[in-house]
Amino acid sequence: MMARKAAYAVLILALLVWAGAGVGFAPSALRDIGNTVRFISGHWFPMDLADWRLAVRAMSDTLEIAVFSTLTALLLSVPLSFLAARNTAPSLWMYNSARFVFNLIRSIPELVLALVFIPTLGLGPMPAVMALFLHNLGVFGKLLSELIEAADDGPQEAVKALGGTRVLVALYGILPQIVPLVLSQYFYRLEAAIRTSLILGIVGAGGLGQMLYNDFKQFMYQKVTFEVLLMMALVTAVDLLGAFVRKRVK
Repeated sequence: MMARKAAYAVLILALLVWAGAGVGFAPSALRDIGNTVRFISGHWFPMDLADWRLAVRAMSDTLEIAVFSTLTALLLSVPLSFLAARNTAPSLWMYNSARFVFNLIRSIPELVLALVFIPTLGLGPMPAVMALFLHNLGVFGKLLSELIEAADDGPQEAVKALGGTRVLVALYGILPQIVPLVLSQYFYRLEAAIRTSLILGIVGAGGLGQMLYNDFKQFMYQKVTFEVLLMMALVTAVDLLGAFVRKRVK
């Protein structure tokens, strides 16, 4: 047992050294980290609150994009994930097909998906919504299907013993077990969608991401400071809300 643990430790260390060498990491580079601190303290403060109303509206837009895209993805992935779980899929063909689709749409970065939708939907929030929706549909499909496969057989057998159909087994034997974990995953993905929307602002998706991009290009770092603080507050609020909801569901 000790030899195996030592081998794992050596493997992890070897991977770390290999990856560090690949990215050109050198401890000596950290000696200049003070330049970043001086740049932030010298250019990012004091905050510029002249456009605070626009920034708050942009924060609301960002939240709307993230909530709509992730919530629709979650609601659609719940029934579809049963097709991608080995213990509930009607057939092996259906299982493999659903898994393939989830893997395919999850592997495409959101930025690429947004660029694909711009010629059809134009600039604005809709390309971002579609990109986040498709990507999260693949993520939720994988996560939920694995939760379904790991669900305890006891409640499922009890529903079957009472003559329950496949749908009733899913509703009463599986879903009650996985709901708290599903909510936990949803709020995590919501946070991720909020952060990703910043990147999508580069392609004109609106929200705080576009404001950050425009202000960075114009070197208006004091406005960026307030926008970053708004983003931090938004992510923190979502995290607190997720913790509150999970406590009530357990």
